[in-house]
Amino acid sequence: MAIRAFPKAEVDNVLVTGADPFYRIPFRIGGLVSSVLAATGVAINDIWALRGHARQSIAVGLPEAAATLRSMDYTRARDKNGAYRPVPLPPDRAHVMNLCRPYRTRNGSWFVPHFSLGLGAKVLDVLGCDDTTDAISAAVANWDANELEDAVASAGACGGTVRTKQEWLAHPHGSYLADRPVVELTRVGPAKAESFHLGERPLSGVRVLDLTRIIAGPVSSRGLAEHGADVLMVTAQHLLQAPEHVRDTSQGKRSCFLDLKSAEGASRFAELVREADVIVSSYRPGALDSLGFGMEELARLRPGIIQVSVSCYGSGGPFAQRRGWEQIAQAVTGICQTQSAAVGADQPKIVSPLICDFTTGYLATYGALLALGRRAREGGSWQVEVSLCRSSMFLQSQGLISEFETAPETLAQEQLASFYVQEDGAYGDIMALGPVLRLSETPPYWAGSTPLLGSDAPVWLPR
Repeated sequence: MAIRAFPKAEVDNVLVTGADPFYRIPFRIGGLVSSVLAATGVAINDIWALRGHARQSIAVGLPEAAATLRSMDYTRARDKNGAYRPVPLPPDRAHVMNLCRPYRTRNGSWFVPHFSLGLGAKVLDVLGCDDTTDAISAAVANWDANELEDAVASAGACGGTVRTKQEWLAHPHGSYLADRPVVELTRVGPAKAESFHLGERPLSGVRVLDLTRIIAGPVSSRGLAEHGADVLMVTAQHLLQAPEHVRDTSQGKRSCFLDLKSAEGASRFAELVREADVIVSSYRPGALDSLGFGMEELARLRPGIIQVSVSCYGSGGPFAQRRGWEQIAQAVTGICQTQSAAVGADQPKIVSPLICDFTTGYLATYGALLALGRRAREGGSWQVEVSLCRSSMFLQSQGLISEFETAPETLAQEQLASFYVQEDGAYGDIMALGPVLRLSETPPYWAGSTPLLGSDAPVWLPR
């Protein structure tokens, strides 16, 4: 909260209920996520107060906060008999995710490769094997873990050595991240202070460009949509997607196709930037610069812009340019080894809740809200930086729970009933876990129906 920089030391009425553990893991996930969501409520209150309204009461429960880390598991689709049932992964996606696991290396360490969204072929080229667990296991066993990690990164693929928490903190990149804040908020250029537009919701009139894919980034922009922002997803037809995650994180948004590598697409995107307030990107650091839309150019096009950067490793340090996913962040930072030791397993364990992704997404939302508040009070263009690995380190700094073996693996649907939202739209008749942060005057919700990718024009809604 130190970066909040609100001029008055306002004390909000915040109610946080429930207790860890959840999902039979020793990490304090409910406490951490509920705290971040409560802080988001405080940041919304700051904006609401700037709009001239009284501050609201804030409430969040640990059980529903923990449930959001597995929100896809709680999604239900209506079948032909009218019953709502879990939505299974498509066979090809299930196969890919089954391959993403720890494999023992030649030097007795472990390595986790990732195979999603076209990365699998590159990993298999490095390993020189087929896409079966047996073949991958045999191939990984021929490598030293760190040498394989470097080879996979050099090939533009994705994977990470399994490390203990202590090994990660001693690693040059872990040491770099340990010196960085969990949410890094930086003023990067001059601009006049901007008042918020008229509207009934905290973020009415706020325009957000969403250049993200797969969980953390989309969760962050969805968090802004929950409070009334106009969020326009910008993607391209050639970009690979994970349909189940698109469905699970696109609520409350619109979606358009633009190819930023084409002159026409880049020109139209620049026009959108000129009228935007926030840009959320999950490109690797420097990738937007190569497309002509680095932070300096964005601030030139639109003084007062707020760029939110979501990455695996952060914008600096030796691993900054490496690709990463949830499973890789868990592996390299110590979560997999800690889970293994806690349950007495003989190999590292990837935990099923998407701890790094969702926590990072929520922290990005929080950072964007702080930047919006500071822009309204101080002016300026702002950059917000969060990363999966720094979020993992934040979680592990909260300490562990010793008695977690009897914690629920899943939460009963009845426990979450009041948070479900139903929508009969582009993805069928779906019941999904909705926003779990509660505000007394402006309860978060998703407006409109969940879009198919590319189903909207690349234009802003009227303010």
